[in-house]
Amino acid sequence: MPKKKTHKGATKRFKLTASGKVLRGRANHSHILTKKTRTRKRRLRQATLVSPADVRAIRTLISR
Repeated sequence: MPKKKTHKGATKRFKLTASGKVLRGRANHSHILTKKTRTRKRRLRQATLVSPADVRAIRTLISR
C-alpha cells in the first residue's frame, strides 16, 4: 500500500506548536489596507489558534 502524503497547501498554512496546538495566519491582511486602522493591521500580523472543530481535520492533513 502506498504511503500517505502530507497536504503541501496545509503545511504552508498551518504550524504546530510545541504543546501540539495548531496555529494559523489571519485573513484580510493582503490588500485594501488603506482603510484598515493601524491597530487592526498590527493584530492581523499575529498568528492565532485554529478553531477546536477544525483541529482534527488539519492534523490529518499535516501529519500524513
